[in-house]
Order: sequence, then structure tokens, then C-alpha cells
Amino acid sequence: MGDIRVVVVDDHAIVREGLVALLGALDGITVVGSAADGRSALHLVADTTPDVVIMDIQMPELDGIEATRFVTGRHPATRVVMLTMNDDDETVLAAVRAGASGYLLKGSGADEVLNAVRAAAAGGMVFGASLAARVATYFASARPAGQRDAQSDAQSDAQSDVPPFPDLTDREREVLDLLASGASNDSIARATYVSDKTVRNTISSIYAKLHASGRGDAIVKAREAGFGKG
Repeated sequence: MGDIRVVVVDDHAIVREGLVALLGALDGITVVGSAADGRSALHLVADTTPDVVIMDIQMPELDGIEATRFVTGRHPATRVVMLTMNDDDETVLAAVRAGASGYLLKGSGADEVLNAVRAAAAGGMVFGASLAARVATYFASARPAGQRDAQSDAQSDAQSDVPPFPDLTDREREVLDLLASGASNDSIARATYVSDKTVRNTISSIYAKLHASGRGDAIVKAREAGFGKG
């Protein structure tokens, strides 16, 4: 396997250049570019097709949440890890809904950043220690008020023997269940005896059928429908 290709996006030059230097010095990682705002990041991602984008949130032109939504929608194979000062629940969950695969606070150690990049590239999700419990609680039980009707509808469907997400194939249901349980792409490939490429293609199809903006959004919808609890 080749190096993990990374793009760094941050409007503060000192932070951006520091991350480029840090990541560029690590074995197994190649920094293929950096950008100072969200709009420039979209062009850079299109040109370089990185495996992982390290994304700030508060930036000019286009903020990191919207940039993440565009990146994960247009380039489903590219994973986004947020690196920001914002630690409020609303912002963290907005990033997850936009498709972010990880969320770290600025000030995280080099090892934590490296582990997040590697985990995201492998198809996993990672959050800083101070955020992980909150995100886990959200996935397990917390539901935005506007989604409770959807949960009730899903339960009603189950009671009437109509399975949730009827457009999904049996294989897509199997993959979605593993996805909702927190499995990485590598783990899903091993569990289903298919290639990583097949897993990525299947997940992309699931996103389209669920109208999900990314991995986090798909997991939320799947767990609301009862997936990932086996």
C-alpha cells in the first residue's frame, strides 16, 4: 500500500504550515497540497484526489462544514478529519452530518493527529478523547427533535413487516449493519469476503439510496432504523 495522500486546509498560515511540516515528516504520509479557505480546498481536492483532508472549520470564502459536505459528496473516497478550536455539540454533530470521519481539537498531539489520519484512510471514524463520549452517546441514543418522526416511522415499518430502506440489496443491508456498528472499510471487507474497492462502491451506493451526505449521516440514519445493534 502506498503513502496516505493528505491535503491540509486552514486559514492560519502558522497552523497550516506547521501541519504540513508535521505530516510531511512522518513515514507513510505524503502531503499533496494545502489551502487557506474552503473554496480553494474544493479545487485542490479535485486536482489532487487525496485520501484524507485535514479541515479547519472557521475559514473565509467557504467554511469547513460546507466544504466537507461538498468534498464527501463529490469525492466519496476522500475522508475528512476536522481539526478546530470548536468543541460545542452543535458544531461537532454538524461536522458528522456533513460527512466528517473524524474531529480533533487544535492542540491535539502529533500521535493523535497521525492516528486520526490513518484511521480515516482505513475507513474508520475517530474523535478526540474529550469528544468521543459525546459522539458515541449521540449515535447510541440522542436524536435531533426533527428526526423523531422518522424513527417512529421506521419502527412502524418494522412492526408491519416492511423493512427499512427497501431499495437496499441484501449485501447493502449487511454492509450498512456493519457500518452502523462502527466497522471500518477494512473490517467490512474481511467480514464480507470482498475487496476494499467493492466495499467502497457498496457504501457509495448506500449513501445514494439513503440520501446520506456521508458516513456519519448514513450511520445516524441506519441506527435510527435499528441497524448496528447486533
